Amino acid sequence: MNHSIKKEDILAAFEFRHATKEFDPTKKISAEDFDFILETARLSPSSVGLEPWKFVVIQNADLREKLRAVSWGAQGHMPTASHVVLVLARKDASYKSDYFWQQLTGVKQIPAENVKNMMGRYQSFQEEDFKLMESERALFDWASKQTYIALGNMMTSAALIGIDSCPIEGFDRDAVDAILRAEGLLENDQYGISVMAAFGYRVKAPRSKTRREATDVIRWVE
Repeated sequence: MNHSIKKEDILAAFEFRHATKEFDPTKKISAEDFDFILETARLSPSSVGLEPWKFVVIQNADLREKLRAVSWGAQGHMPTASHVVLVLARKDASYKSDYFWQQLTGVKQIPAENVKNMMGRYQSFQEEDFKLMESERALFDWASKQTYIALGNMMTSAALIGIDSCPIEGFDRDAVDAILRAEGLLENDQYGISVMAAFGYRVKAPRSKTRREATDVIRWVE
């Protein structure tokens, strides 16, 4: 592993990153750079290694405009961003689902007998520890929480190579799902919209970054 990247360079990327509200529409991210950003999303960790996500890159101007109409938080992003990513979350991340079984035995290549032996633990985790089986929304929200790990990694990796980004939650979730369903992008409602992200290059410099002091948000218990 290459450890040449310096800590100060990583912190500089965090200082550089800001919620870019409008991008320079004349500047496009190269295919190589955006493939890199997407790969950091694909390689992101998730609870139980379920990878309950899909990343849909929307480059079609007409579809962006449809989404813009129901996304109050994306008014400046949809027409100007080089790339817009819709991060979808799976609705069938239950321990009972075929997806759960296939992900662990097929993708992660855990022996089936081992998965069977662990199934009681997965069941109690979802039903009792986190109470994810109380409603479809609870299970979907848990899957959505995993997508935010990938979202953060995409934005950080973009900042590390000088690309701006903005996470977007300002949208009518049902309306976005309806648009995506009509476009055949929810795969028979196996997915739903979790969050959006726009990427590109800033038009103007942002104001200085503001954050609460470390002493306000970090507590050590020794």
